Amino acid sequence: MEYATQMEAARKGIQTKELLCVAEKEHMKPEELMDLVAKGQVIIPANKNHKCLNPSGIGSKLSTKINVNLGTSRDWTDLDMEMEKVKSAVDMGAEAIMDLSSYGDTQKFRRKLTSECPAVIGTVPIYDAVVYYHKPLKEITTEEWLQIVEMHAKDGVDFMTIHCGINKETAKHFKEMKRLTNIVSRGGSIIFAWMEMTGNENPFYEHYDRILDICREYDVTMSLGDACRPGCLEDASDISQIQELITLGELTKRAWEKDVQVMIEGPGHMPIDQIEANMRIQQTICKGAPFYVLGPLVTDVAPGYDHITSAIGGAIAATYGASFLCYVTPAEHLRLPDVDDVKEGIIAAKIAAHAADIAKGVPGAKEWDKEMSTARKQLDWEKMFDLAIDPEKARRYRETAKPEKEDTCSMCGNFCAVKNMNRILDGEIVSIYDE
Repeated sequence: MEYATQMEAARKGIQTKELLCVAEKEHMKPEELMDLVAKGQVIIPANKNHKCLNPSGIGSKLSTKINVNLGTSRDWTDLDMEMEKVKSAVDMGAEAIMDLSSYGDTQKFRRKLTSECPAVIGTVPIYDAVVYYHKPLKEITTEEWLQIVEMHAKDGVDFMTIHCGINKETAKHFKEMKRLTNIVSRGGSIIFAWMEMTGNENPFYEHYDRILDICREYDVTMSLGDACRPGCLEDASDISQIQELITLGELTKRAWEKDVQVMIEGPGHMPIDQIEANMRIQQTICKGAPFYVLGPLVTDVAPGYDHITSAIGGAIAATYGASFLCYVTPAEHLRLPDVDDVKEGIIAAKIAAHAADIAKGVPGAKEWDKEMSTARKQLDWEKMFDLAIDPEKARRYRETAKPEKEDTCSMCGNFCAVKNMNRILDGEIVSIYDE
């Protein structure tokens, strides 16, 4: 039986090789996973032209996944460094890589990713159009915008962020309501500027059915971009953000009618007390489609530490329904991240994802922590390193301050509570002072 997309296959009762792979990873029966994919509550981004893909599932009842943003800019065009970031991200367990390149030979880098990288690959065609056509923004035509979408699909990307939700009506309300930080989405600001200068409707909204046809042909997952995501706490949960979300809910339904997989992008910057409500609203409006969030960052005052502010928000967001966390690095708001920044961002996002998986009761999540606790009780340092979310750093910290006795650490030494409790409960004498 033939099928065009993972969603269509699931609806026809076909267990694809990608679905079986994801089911095994998630310790889930294929039939249960197939039902979730058919409903749109789980996506398996898997472009037919991405031949080296190691598929991952994103959505309800699955472990929380993380995405790593990278790519060239006018100020930083080193493709070798970007590939080093890619390798590091994959080695550290990132499920997705998003190429946000905005300068240089973007197609060369994109094709290299889809020919060599096993992670799920995402792109933002809006950025690439500006680079590819080498002309002023105002002069890019509706047809040219759409051709870029098709180019990315042919190149093998598994999901595309397309800012369909900011149409003329949304833009009108945005201008009337005023914001402290306006539109902070790069793609959103580009398409808003184009609409303002040309007077035309957003081509991705106006010709949405054509985009869906492209996505269906190559099995590209639509990542419905949030042009109006809040860029500061002051703008969180405002009318522009919610109105765009309503539009994205309508577009989700239209995509599902063509068997196209969809996820929804979300905030942004947001106070902790608003996160749960935002997750619930999205689940209601978008009928359980997977939610992909940038953070959210829970304070605006921590440049240099925004991997921490986003991890706090990400853990809460994923606990209440987000399925996909976009990592944030210490370089956020400051510069293009280097390899070390990428690593710090990935670790922070993985901690947030795992904390949420424990709260959600994802199979295997709590057991990992129990294994670590058992190793700690047994003072089994090698086992602790093996189980650590960042084994290299854990091992390095211990090596840089070696204890007098190998079964303790340099903070507690003979005062080690774990060691002393093990001994006293085994009937041994504990002296501490003269040992």
